[in-house]
Amino acid sequence: MKLFAFCAALTTSALLISNGPSTREASATQGNSPLDRLIAGNQRFAEGKPTDFHESVERRGEVAKGQRPFAVIVGCADSRVPPELVFDQGLGDLFVVRSAGEVLGDAAIGSIEYAIEHLGCELVVVLGHERCGAVDAVVKGGELPAHLSAFTPAILPVVEGAKKKGGDVLDNAVRANASRIARQLSECEPILSEYVHLDKLKIVAARYDLDTGAVEFLDAKKPTSTLHEAPSVHGIEKPNHGH
Repeated sequence: MKLFAFCAALTTSALLISNGPSTREASATQGNSPLDRLIAGNQRFAEGKPTDFHESVERRGEVAKGQRPFAVIVGCADSRVPPELVFDQGLGDLFVVRSAGEVLGDAAIGSIEYAIEHLGCELVVVLGHERCGAVDAVVKGGELPAHLSAFTPAILPVVEGAKKKGGDVLDNAVRANASRIARQLSECEPILSEYVHLDKLKIVAARYDLDTGAVEFLDAKKPTSTLHEAPSVHGIEKPNHGH
């Protein structure tokens, strides 16, 4: 199944709609944008001053009745980069989709669409990280065994660009990979692209520093020449406007 054809396949009847007030109402009540909340939370984490909020028995009972996360984090499966800890958030705060190298398939895209359409999330952060193993494997080259081969066509285009740029090839590729995924999610039809077009959704790229614990938010609006170079269904394709 083509990834972007799948974007139109989800229906309300197939999904469980959450209970309680919407994320938009919750954000307005707190007076902070979703991005501000993530930035503040990461600062606490990086400084070693986490609040450990929303981890109580009471909170567990509250979210058991329905979820209303305020942001979607598309992150790497790396055990050193748990989004809830990195952004100092708790139960029910973040809707997290993780895969090595942030490589996305149909089910992952559908999960993101669900969070936007049915849970009211207005922010998606594609979180790459320093010394990513999946990206590094593609940088080093060679044939990856078994299902690991899925990463090559998804990541290789940004690796080739990083090598031409020079400098720290791995880190440049990590940044470019997160930025490319963020841009392509913004163009994913019909759901995500429509919400972005209506200014109801912001999709940004970021890089997590393993050494300092700090998250750097990248410029996801720069033009790219690699969008057409990632045709694999194991990554994100450029939208097919003919579907």
